[in-house]
Amino acid sequence: MSVYATELFTGKTVLITGASSGIGRAFAQRAAAHGARLVLVARRAAVLAELATELQTRHDSQVHVIPCDLAIPGAGTQLHDEVVAAGLEVDILVNNAGVGAHGDLVAARAADVVAQIQLNVTALAELTTLFLPAMTARRQGTVINIASTAAFQAIPHMAVYGATKAFVLSFTRALWAETKATGVRVIAVCPGATDTEFFDIAGEAASVGRRRSPGDVVDTALRALHRHRPSVVDGISNAAVAMISPRLPARVAIGAAERSVRPTAG
Repeated sequence: MSVYATELFTGKTVLITGASSGIGRAFAQRAAAHGARLVLVARRAAVLAELATELQTRHDSQVHVIPCDLAIPGAGTQLHDEVVAAGLEVDILVNNAGVGAHGDLVAARAADVVAQIQLNVTALAELTTLFLPAMTARRQGTVINIASTAAFQAIPHMAVYGATKAFVLSFTRALWAETKATGVRVIAVCPGATDTEFFDIAGEAASVGRRRSPGDVVDTALRALHRHRPSVVDGISNAAVAMISPRLPARVAIGAAERSVRPTAG
């Protein structure tokens, strides 16, 4: 896997959203270890600063920290403008920031639903649209969009989250085809349950199956990028479920998904 990481990251500038923890942090650590310059984006400035210090100390990395809440409309454009103003040329964009809520829509706050869509869908599409033209002009670059196994079927009790990840998967696969002749690589990475802070918000009932590590997800992404795949599911059992679910009758697939994340009593 180090060969793939060296090929992808060495000498490149990598912008990672949601970089303060989980999969984003794992991407940052891997990229720094293989000689990348980093632009780390997340809401928590103090946590980002600690991570930047760690990477600078351990790997002598160049790290630019931009605290930013991408759930705020227009934040993606502001982030892009700040990166350009700093003279940074992004070679690899990792759209990792995302959030999921567990519970029925009838009990949700409309503002929370809108913020979830803004972060998971709008900011991702906004950043991709803003950074892609410079990549295609240079005829090189990489866009890694973090989707989810939730993208492959409707998820009762997580209806908005599943729908946002279905957008990410479809959007990214289409973009893969659009960019095939441009020298830019594009991929949607679909983790299942992963050992991250995601479940601090979504709750334990939203976790299905054995959790894989953020490092596992990075490994899967690197392998699939090397093979020029439009999308990849992390983990053999997750891949099997993702393959089978769309082939089942809709009522069967939805019913199975509902039972797997049904809120626990009490």
